[in-house]
Amino acid sequence: MGERARRVPAIRCLDLSFADPAENLALDEALLESAGAPDSAGCLRFWESPVPFVALGVSQAAEKEAHLAHCREDGIAVLRRCSAGGCVLQGPGSLNYALALPLDRFPELRGIHASYADILGQLCRAFAELGIELTHQGISDLALDGRKVSGNAQRRTKNTLLHHGTLLYRAEYGKMERYLREPRECPAYRCGRGHRDFVTVLPIDSDTVKRAVSQAFSPLENAGELDAALRCRAETLAKEKYRDPKWNFRR
Repeated sequence: MGERARRVPAIRCLDLSFADPAENLALDEALLESAGAPDSAGCLRFWESPVPFVALGVSQAAEKEAHLAHCREDGIAVLRRCSAGGCVLQGPGSLNYALALPLDRFPELRGIHASYADILGQLCRAFAELGIELTHQGISDLALDGRKVSGNAQRRTKNTLLHHGTLLYRAEYGKMERYLREPRECPAYRCGRGHRDFVTVLPIDSDTVKRAVSQAFSPLENAGELDAALRCRAETLAKEKYRDPKWNFRR
């Protein structure tokens, strides 16, 4: 995908974080919708929540994945994203990247396993240039020395793909243990390890992480502004979906 991404014009870069966790999740979905427009070549977005919150996978049950009593006690929001995958703790130190792509321009990404191999392979090569040897583990993880530094998830429509993931450059293991239950389904390489022993961080700062990712997919120096229509759509999705308990606690 990396070479193809550089050949396709107008893959834009957006470096934009909202204070509200719901708006951050909503904009990823709005970008997926916009990737289906006839003139779209896709978008790479970076964001990082200034406050911690729990992000559920689209099919997960909140009470099975999060310590809800602890979250309520500490005022930690529990929200559901639009993609599959597992429950994660978002917040400072978790840099998110989102690729919203039209599949007619990237037909090699139509297969789920092929797309993970392609996109995560690009990231491995980009970080290798910094001397950081990451490996693709399980279906959708990146690991450093056998410990997870990135979880990834996807949502697909007939003609578009949202691939997004976290890249940890700082971690608060105590908060992970307080707010997240140990997952019931784990990749084999986890080997029964708890959050503190399984998760690690990249040995670089957030700006360096962004440069590595942008090298793989879209130049960071080309980052633009969010247009009014997308901002409006994200605000609508945040209000009508991502702040709605019926969505967040539906299972």
